[in-house]
Amino acid sequence: MALIHSFEKSGNWLFKHRGELPILLFVLAIPVVYFSNTDYLSNEHEILITLIAVLLSLFGFAIRAYAIGTTPKGTSGRNTKEGQVAESLNSTGIYSVLRHPLYVGNYFMWIGIVLFTFNFSFVVIISLAFWLYYERIMFAEERFLENKFGKTYMDWSLTTPAFIPSFKNYKKNEIPFSTKSVLRREYSGALATVMGFVFVDQIRYYAYHGIYNLSRLSTAILILAGLIALLLRSLKHYTSFLQEEGRS
Repeated sequence: MALIHSFEKSGNWLFKHRGELPILLFVLAIPVVYFSNTDYLSNEHEILITLIAVLLSLFGFAIRAYAIGTTPKGTSGRNTKEGQVAESLNSTGIYSVLRHPLYVGNYFMWIGIVLFTFNFSFVVIISLAFWLYYERIMFAEERFLENKFGKTYMDWSLTTPAFIPSFKNYKKNEIPFSTKSVLRREYSGALATVMGFVFVDQIRYYAYHGIYNLSRLSTAILILAGLIALLLRSLKHYTSFLQEEGRS
């Protein structure tokens, strides 16, 4: 098999199984948190790192929210678990700044949780692993778009960076931002991020004290996030409140 076909095949396989990546991070976080030596960190340093970690995840969520909130139905910004989907090429708004804003958002959302382990080597390792993992997925996705849209895709890709944004060719969104689209499509990702922070917090507390403490603030935040996610899921599946014309 030619290398280009091997990359495409592995990228499509990783794309279909990308939802399993958070599970792997949860598993890896257990020994990292449990055996990391944080004695050199003062309480002030831990608070500062926690704040930075939360802000990184919120930044990643904001990137995803902006991309999803301005994505029309059937464009290249809307793929499914089964495979790539695109009726038209999305090249305006944030997609005129970088080609893969959702994957950039994913990185910041999850690297915030990784930083919350207080293990900086783990941050570097996961960053490198994330790049290798998503590089294959991006390769497969771009092969699909190139085959489908030809020169239109090539002209756009040659002037739009893959991961690091460039604002010199910014084009205004074709449609306005939709809060309903974000609420309908992003509640599960937001809940998973909260779960990640709470998981690390509980593992660290157990490593320090030898017991779990479910009365911590993080647990209350998780319960609140879970209730909000349940409400949004119910509105999505059992009502038309979050539905909009021309949106995925």
